[in-house]
Amino acid sequence: MESINWNELDHAFGEASDIPDLLKRLESYPSCEKYDEEPFYTLWSSLCHQGDVYSASYAAVPYIVSIIENAPDKVNYNYFLLPLCIEIARKKGCGPEIEEELKDAYLDSIQKMGNLVCKLPSADENMSNVLSAVTALSFGNVTLAETIIELTPDTLEEFQEWRYNR
Repeated sequence: MESINWNELDHAFGEASDIPDLLKRLESYPSCEKYDEEPFYTLWSSLCHQGDVYSASYAAVPYIVSIIENAPDKVNYNYFLLPLCIEIARKKGCGPEIEEELKDAYLDSIQKMGNLVCKLPSADENMSNVLSAVTALSFGNVTLAETIIELTPDTLEEFQEWRYNR
């Protein structure tokens, strides 16, 4: 993380110099199950703001993925979901091009996430949903990945009702 000049990168609210401290806080594996818990709340707000991503978003992903890789049994779905949403936004053109010095690490990390799916000891409903989307993304299916993360128990129930009542 020290090799990146975060002052030259940006996020939704300006210069990204605050991102390294937020990423370091992830190393203690906070659960952040509620949307407003830190550090994920600020990371989400800064790196994937209303579907837009930034240069700092691409720089942060390899660190988040390495945290997953170091202890896959300690992470919750947010650790996968944030990089997943960053990549979906990038693929949809909702951010800048990846700077050349960030490109290899970023793209390698996105691919690595797909490989990490099978290293998790268990998965609750939220994690299963996100991991399914990560799997779709790792096979290059961005539309399916985005659709999967939008599926909630309510939308699944509505779909089942529609399917059986038509």
